[in-house]
Amino acid sequence: MYENQGRVRAVLGPTNTGKTYLAIDRMLGHSSGMIGFPLRLLARENYDRIVALKGRRSVALITGEEKIVPPRPRWFVCTVESMPLDLEVDFLAIDEVQLCADRERGHVFTDRLLHARGREETVLLGADTIAPLLKKLVPEARIETRPRFSTLSYSGAKKLTRLPRRSAIVAFSLNEVYGLAELIRRHRGGTAVVLGALSPRTRNAQVEMYQAGEVDYMVATDAIGMGLNMDIEHVAFAGMRKFDGRAPRRLLPAEIGQIAGRAGRYQHDGTFGVTNNAKALDDETVEAIETHHYDTLDRLSWRNRNLDFRSPRALLKSLSQPPSSALLFRAREADDFRVLKELSGDSDVVERATNPAAVRLLWDICQIPDFRKVMPDIHVRLLRQVFLYLTTLEARIPEDWVAGHIRRLDNVGGDMDTLTQRIAHVRTWTYISHRTEWLADSTHWQEVARKIEDRLSDALHDRLLQRFVDRRAPVMAKRRQGDNALLSYVAKSGEVIVEGLAAGSMVGLKFVRDVEQSREETQTLVSAARGTIELEVETRVTALCADSDEAFSLSRGGHIRWHDNEVAFLQRGQTALAPTLSLLRNEMLSPRSKDLVAGRLAQWVDGFLRRRLAPLFKARDAKLGSAARGIVFQLCEGLGSVERLPARGQIAALDAADKKTLSRFGLRFGVYALYFAPLLRPSAQRLRAILGAVFTDQDAPRVGKATSVPAETNTPEFWNLIGFRVLGDWAIRLDAAERLAAAARKRARDGKFTADGALSALAGCEPDMLEPILRDLGYHVSKEKGETVFRQKRFNAGRRRARHTKTRAAEVDPMSPFAKLRDLASAK
Repeated sequence: MYENQGRVRAVLGPTNTGKTYLAIDRMLGHSSGMIGFPLRLLARENYDRIVALKGRRSVALITGEEKIVPPRPRWFVCTVESMPLDLEVDFLAIDEVQLCADRERGHVFTDRLLHARGREETVLLGADTIAPLLKKLVPEARIETRPRFSTLSYSGAKKLTRLPRRSAIVAFSLNEVYGLAELIRRHRGGTAVVLGALSPRTRNAQVEMYQAGEVDYMVATDAIGMGLNMDIEHVAFAGMRKFDGRAPRRLLPAEIGQIAGRAGRYQHDGTFGVTNNAKALDDETVEAIETHHYDTLDRLSWRNRNLDFRSPRALLKSLSQPPSSALLFRAREADDFRVLKELSGDSDVVERATNPAAVRLLWDICQIPDFRKVMPDIHVRLLRQVFLYLTTLEARIPEDWVAGHIRRLDNVGGDMDTLTQRIAHVRTWTYISHRTEWLADSTHWQEVARKIEDRLSDALHDRLLQRFVDRRAPVMAKRRQGDNALLSYVAKSGEVIVEGLAAGSMVGLKFVRDVEQSREETQTLVSAARGTIELEVETRVTALCADSDEAFSLSRGGHIRWHDNEVAFLQRGQTALAPTLSLLRNEMLSPRSKDLVAGRLAQWVDGFLRRRLAPLFKARDAKLGSAARGIVFQLCEGLGSVERLPARGQIAALDAADKKTLSRFGLRFGVYALYFAPLLRPSAQRLRAILGAVFTDQDAPRVGKATSVPAETNTPEFWNLIGFRVLGDWAIRLDAAERLAAAARKRARDGKFTADGALSALAGCEPDMLEPILRDLGYHVSKEKGETVFRQKRFNAGRRRARHTKTRAAEVDPMSPFAKLRDLASAK
């Protein structure tokens, strides 16, 4: 770029003076030109405007993340940072030059101000606060001031709910923006949201919604202060403090005026004020904003442009050089400087950055923006790896490495913050993909990144709509006006639709309100659709009662499902085999419908239990003697199994025919327990676990085909109900426990024995876990020569029988059927 060529004009003034339109008109009057804007969004907006006038072949767009460059463009629209300074053009313009004083980005604007020129004409646009410094730093510039087209006046403080239509509410944190947007949606039906972090696609969709009048409010950050043109009539500040990159600070009057100036476009007057309990502006500030008279700038941010690329340390030193003029101050450490400092301490990087070309490459990589701005260390590691790849013999970033990073971001799930972070991450890769010399197929990755950003942007726009725009507002207004004839119906998907809006969905027999909205907001729609919902419920009740048993199922939590939708649940009854049935709370079910549904579900539950626990029900229904009936009674209470000791009297009194009948049903008479072997199979055991969990008020564990599981998850009562015996820290299935006990008895015949792999396999645990299990089986444990040894305990049989008889006599209720059976057995 030629310096100090052609005439230099500075067009200064407040917002709404037409400065940007003037510059674009001047540029299009030259055969070639370039204009630099402070924001990517602003560059894109003006690029689209110029394309509409001159066609795509004549205009190029160059930003950090987006490059649209036709073969022979005449005019270039750029962000200030991305202006190609080696390109010669007849006309050059820089917008918002007062940002030269910004501590974060100002040094870039100052560099363009001092060194970027057009061959024939250069135009500097901005606020007149920079005028005194321009006269000293760019003495050749002819300064013109332009008045605002309309009047801007202060209207004081207003409640958020009393703000006029076509208002923009400005906040300075993401949480505050979202909170204000929620309040506006609740009270005013909806709002657009504009943030600096939004992609152009999302921002444009939000602005179009506002401009089209679909919503009358906008909640935004100070991103709207930089030339975004919208039909805003009032700007309300929800706060006056912003984070400037290092600490929160109060806005300067000039900054307030820049944002407030968005109100009133062209010759339409605008107003500004405060809301949300923000402190009212003092008279001096109000006067400054209304008259557009602010304190002038005294110094501009500067960073040395004559860099030393001999080594990373030399580069850092040259970047830290102070300015020679008192009108300039050295720029605050920017992100690229901080990254360079980090990488200069990395031995692998220093080892490769040994010549000016490599150091220049390192500096280019350090300038890759961190749009996420949440984890600096992660960004530094990413840039380090990029440098290491580009300093190999191939001098290219591997395609598979790029693919792994980019494709992880192609996910439209998640909330607004998640999507915003993904978009920010994609922007970094978009920037990298536009460095054509870094990638073998940069065009491909530009397209991939663009498509992912578009998908994420559309998803983010949808999330913003869902959260901050209430599509029910017109319907509610119609209802409030007394029009009861609102059209409602139930779609095939189960959605209940009122005047095109979803009030909720039918799930089984139950109407479920839309979870995206509060109860108050859906009440109008539900009231309008109540008759439709009640009719749909009755139709579904009829279908449920006529449906086959295959339509029903029982969940692990004890819920009864109809076509996979919960309609009822089981509760503890008098016994585990006889739970009670309760319908889910449903205000739309009539008493008659409740009786019909409960009757059909009870019929299904009875049939389901009879099918899955068939041996138990067959035994209960069989013609048996009194002793056998006593055993079956206990088996029913235990869902198919019972300890042998409590049933010892009935077993002794059992005749051969009844024993044969019970054996035919699958009953096994073990040493420690009686159990139906078919009811230890997985399908029956799953049902027993559900019934046991309901009866004991516990969670049903997943047992599956396992013969032993840790016992700590449930109580012994539960394990007994599902056919397991608690031994040590383990719950062991009864058939496995019997086999384990038999194997131990066999080993104990020879006296002492040790644990081995066969025993641990039967127990389903490691050998060192057998000690408490065998102790509970009645074996004495001792240590001999460092080895664990087991011996069977010896008891006096007569004393043991007497003690058992005494205990049973004390335990049995004389009025119970077991006492009667005991008396009958004694009589024999």
